Amino acid sequence: MQQRWKWYGLALQLLALSLTRPVWAETVNLTLLHLNDVYEITPVEGGKRGGLARVAALRQQLLRQNRNTYTVLAGDFFSPSALGTAKVNGQRLAGQQMVAVLNVMGLDYATFGNHEFDLSEELFRQRLRESKFRWFSGNVTDASGKAFPGVAQSQILTAKGKQGEVVQVGLIGVTLDSNQKNYVRYRDAIASAQEQVKAMQGKTDVMVALTHLSLEQDQQLAATIPEIDLILGGHEHENMQQWRVVGETNKARKCNAGLTPIFKADANARTVYIHDLQYDTQTRCLRINSRLQPITDAMPEDARTAKVVQQWVDRAFAGFRADGFNPEQAIATTRETLDGLESSVRNSPTNLTKLVAQAMLREVEGAELAIFNGGSIRIDDRIPAGPITQYDVIRILPFGGKVLSIEMKGEVLQRALTQGRDNRGAGGYLQTANVDWNANTNRWLIQGQPLQPNRMYRVAINDFLMTGQESNLGFLTFQSPDIKLVEEKQDIRFAVINQLQAQQGAATKPQFPVARPQ
Repeated sequence: MQQRWKWYGLALQLLALSLTRPVWAETVNLTLLHLNDVYEITPVEGGKRGGLARVAALRQQLLRQNRNTYTVLAGDFFSPSALGTAKVNGQRLAGQQMVAVLNVMGLDYATFGNHEFDLSEELFRQRLRESKFRWFSGNVTDASGKAFPGVAQSQILTAKGKQGEVVQVGLIGVTLDSNQKNYVRYRDAIASAQEQVKAMQGKTDVMVALTHLSLEQDQQLAATIPEIDLILGGHEHENMQQWRVVGETNKARKCNAGLTPIFKADANARTVYIHDLQYDTQTRCLRINSRLQPITDAMPEDARTAKVVQQWVDRAFAGFRADGFNPEQAIATTRETLDGLESSVRNSPTNLTKLVAQAMLREVEGAELAIFNGGSIRIDDRIPAGPITQYDVIRILPFGGKVLSIEMKGEVLQRALTQGRDNRGAGGYLQTANVDWNANTNRWLIQGQPLQPNRMYRVAINDFLMTGQESNLGFLTFQSPDIKLVEEKQDIRFAVINQLQAQQGAATKPQFPVARPQ
């Protein structure tokens, strides 16, 4: 009898233990492959870095190591893209090639970047329909406040352990409101994230934010919502890692209590982040190990993805040829690397911006100076010394546009140059030729002479600047009585091609038929 009661007591102890901890407590591993700001499906930097076929091969390797592997993209890939400007069947690709390649690459989840809304509403919705991966956003809707078709407010993904334990990972997405379009409505990113986190309380074990915000906004997000365990961001185009102190509110959910990590990879898949998450289902302790993985030419390519990439390159190049370009033609051989990085061209002159400005100056007979917005250079890359092709020029200036010959009063020119300098760090930072600033006299110099406010200057300028749409330069329009159009010249890309050929010692006219892109 005494033995029987002993067994009853042991059974009760085991029952109590089973009610207080998981039957199979274990550490569940989850891997997140994280990209952001991808505009090129092919490798960059002369083929040495990036390339989505290489990322696809890496993804497959990670999946073999851990079946709980998910690939996420923190926005900006519909636009801007050189291939996306090519016309196929009478319509620009406008990100179609990006979606097609990401589909075959195996992207799982994406949130919006600001450049997704460069597209018209019709093309934007079409790209959403073509996506086989899942979209989510907590703060971006259509103009009426309704979610775009196929776009969830958040996502929950499931990671299963080897012993059967399940970890639920909540994904929330938010985007900065810098690209205002009449078909898009942005809600406050922080408030929206708070709502999504609250809605998923009790449903998830881990909370991850996929964001396309400035670093400052990501820091605010971490400080405001300590329930977020990990922030995977984009927008800056350069890799960064920060561990933001957020207090002890989330102590029960992670070992590194009071810290929320923020990660961003380099644009165009030069690098990706690999985040290994280990969640202990008994202690509810989350460990995060992240590593920045360069994508290089030493890595293999996934053959299926590479085939799709080549198909879209072929289609785009056919479109460029129809517009008068010969994308594969080498037009010059450069002796130095041309710097077209966004962080460079929006902050200071580079050898590439000087080349473009000189091309404009050469295009406009009698021009005393040239100006264009640094943001029109979209390549965000360094072109290595060696042969440069027409496609490289298309990558540099994917949106093209005409070079204009105008007359501008010195007073307006002075205002534009000063504001352009003050736009440092943004797309409206002005790049110039034949313009200098004399810090001793605090005066602008044109061709070495002090700018005269009351005289008219012959200026070579890109057509976008004269639309009044550049930040803080809205006064540059032909409605101004102090600005007069003299002549519309050819596409700026043909001007750059001509300049490169001239510098190479070729004939002053291009050695191919110059059509005018429509």
